[in-house]
Amino acid sequence: MGDKAHAHPGAAGGAPAADRPSAVRNVVLVGPSGSGKTTLVEALALTAGAVNRAGRVEDGATVSDYDEIEQRRRRSVQLSLVPVAWDGCKVNLLDTPGYADFVGELRAGLRAADAALFVVSAAQDAQSVAATTRAAWEECALVGMPRAIVVTHLDTARTSFADMTRICAENFGGDDPDAVLPLYLPVLGPEGADGHAPLTGLTGLLSRRILDHSSGERTELPPAPEQEEPLRAARDRLIEGIIAESEDESLMDRYLGGEDIDVATLIADLERAVARGSFHPVLTAAPAAEGARQGIGTVELLQLITRGFPTPLERTPPVVTTASGKPRPAPACDPDGPLVAEVVKTSSDPYVGRVSLVRVFSGTLRPDDSVHLCGHGLDATGHAPRPCHEAEIRVGALTSPFGRRQNALDRCVAGDLACVARLGEAETGDTLSPVGDPVLIEPWSTPDPLLPLAVRAHGKADEDKLSQGLARLVAEDPTLRLEQNPDTGQVVLWCLGEAHREVALERLRSRYGVQVDAEPHRVPLRETFAGRAAGRGRHVKQSGGHGQFAICEIEVEPLPPGSGIEFVDKVVGGAVPRQFIPSVEKGVRAQAAKGLSAGHPLVDVRVTLLDGKAHSVDSSDAAFQTAGALALREAAAASRIQLLEPVCEVSVLVPDDYVGPVMSDLSGRRGRVVGTEQGAGGRTLVRAEVPEIEVGRYAVDLRSLSHGTGRFDRAYARHEAMPPQIADRVRPEPANGSPGA
Repeated sequence: MGDKAHAHPGAAGGAPAADRPSAVRNVVLVGPSGSGKTTLVEALALTAGAVNRAGRVEDGATVSDYDEIEQRRRRSVQLSLVPVAWDGCKVNLLDTPGYADFVGELRAGLRAADAALFVVSAAQDAQSVAATTRAAWEECALVGMPRAIVVTHLDTARTSFADMTRICAENFGGDDPDAVLPLYLPVLGPEGADGHAPLTGLTGLLSRRILDHSSGERTELPPAPEQEEPLRAARDRLIEGIIAESEDESLMDRYLGGEDIDVATLIADLERAVARGSFHPVLTAAPAAEGARQGIGTVELLQLITRGFPTPLERTPPVVTTASGKPRPAPACDPDGPLVAEVVKTSSDPYVGRVSLVRVFSGTLRPDDSVHLCGHGLDATGHAPRPCHEAEIRVGALTSPFGRRQNALDRCVAGDLACVARLGEAETGDTLSPVGDPVLIEPWSTPDPLLPLAVRAHGKADEDKLSQGLARLVAEDPTLRLEQNPDTGQVVLWCLGEAHREVALERLRSRYGVQVDAEPHRVPLRETFAGRAAGRGRHVKQSGGHGQFAICEIEVEPLPPGSGIEFVDKVVGGAVPRQFIPSVEKGVRAQAAKGLSAGHPLVDVRVTLLDGKAHSVDSSDAAFQTAGALALREAAAASRIQLLEPVCEVSVLVPDDYVGPVMSDLSGRRGRVVGTEQGAGGRTLVRAEVPEIEVGRYAVDLRSLSHGTGRFDRAYARHEAMPPQIADRVRPEPANGSPGA
């Protein structure tokens, strides 16, 4: 697969580099939390000679988890790149978090990669193939991205490679479970008293050889007699699966006719089927034993990556347009072509500043190049991007990241990945293209963050840094959304889940030195009159010089929802001079904006000015504004003020098994289920209308209720009357016993 002679060492620190796309393999590791992705990357780096000793996640010593937050939590929270060299190729290993809260990092890894390794743990049950993992698999399938499966943790007690292979075939095989088959079978040592049987090697199904690691070194042995029968059955099924995907239509007839198909032919067909994304081999891997240079299965994985996974030349290029949205030709993966590159991840370094991980799709990126930076920013859905921003910038130093270390590069060719420091105000999703001929790459979609976090600066010193810190967080992570709520005055950071929220707060403190306090998120309520009421506003004061004199009488009546505030003048006989009628209206509207019983804006009422009195000398605009406000407050005291709460249209997509619990839970949240729709893949879409105050933590609760398999969207529908018993709990006692005081 490709010209392997063009991989060469980097300019510094032995960092692998490539001068042609055919020498690059971009592979993203996908899997649920705890499946062993980071440990696998460490084992592959050791086998490739990129590290001398494999670090452990438990010790916070791996190459991938170098961020201090990851080291404290013993869990990946961000995308990391670990490049290694193998068989003349540069292999960019993209390690992604497995926790659902960090799916934005996973989406960035899928954007940067050309193939995917799905990592599943044999020590977990079927639920370990989590909803986010299946969603990523389906996303890869839509674009034809090649995928392979790696089963880990076979060296733990009571694990079964056969069971996990079956689970993967059921979850990932779709209509063709024979498209998900093992290439190797694990060889286990004698079982101990604790039920633990150590993994000692692999059996190659095509080669019919045992790859034994029991001595600490990888050696090839013939299979034992008792291994022949299970080996033959698994091998026959694998060969049939490979032949079914072969482009040679005569191969199946020859095989069924009893012909022994040449292994080289089978391997060639296997590699082509993997590269096309039509066949998904299952492999297994385990870290190297103490003192060993190779883990079990790591050589075979690297061989599959370099020989079976496609080069960037075979990737379908992204859709590009002009900044105004006009279509442009798709970029060719040509190092000599015009530059088209994308910022797939943005992070901040306390010493270097903003660092951008860039995937080059076309052309060659070099230090000191002048490029056009163009970005729509990525919003939560990928469908309503923020306003476009553009700038001409000079590229600084190019580096190849290896954990915390950055190794200098002299160029980054089409198909490769590199880091660029101080790339202006680049955000995740921005495009780099030639000056004078700018283009924009279509953004990828990310889930809508639906868990609110209201924050305020801890002290005066933090107020000045808060807005800048929040802006940088959102620029780095498109799955965060920042909102300045005009109704409540709160600064709200919308997150994907509790872990996402905690990491955002921790980054504010550690990266940007901003101490913030979280506060309860307030839902924007409204107020309205439950019935007709009259009010008289009297503002009369004499204190030397010109006094203040204004009297007005009003009537208030409720209007249908969405009507706003309507002001009607029915004054006769000039009781209120014409020039002061707008003053009364201004006072009424100002008081309505402040609220009456609970400090929430008043809506959906008609205020009619009926009568009043004025003084030829002491009446003024300010006096009648005050009288109008007083009249509205008196009318409120004489009537029942009703609280209105926002109601959301909620759409919940869950597997059929969880429809009942979800509908029951929605009903318990005062929701009204308005319908269900049968979706694909054994899922149901439940539509409901639920008060917003009841879905503040629904992102967390739904994940628990559906074991991580459900997702939901919500949109504002309208404001409705809040039940009195709930309104009494949220309505504060008026100061001095006066509404609006």
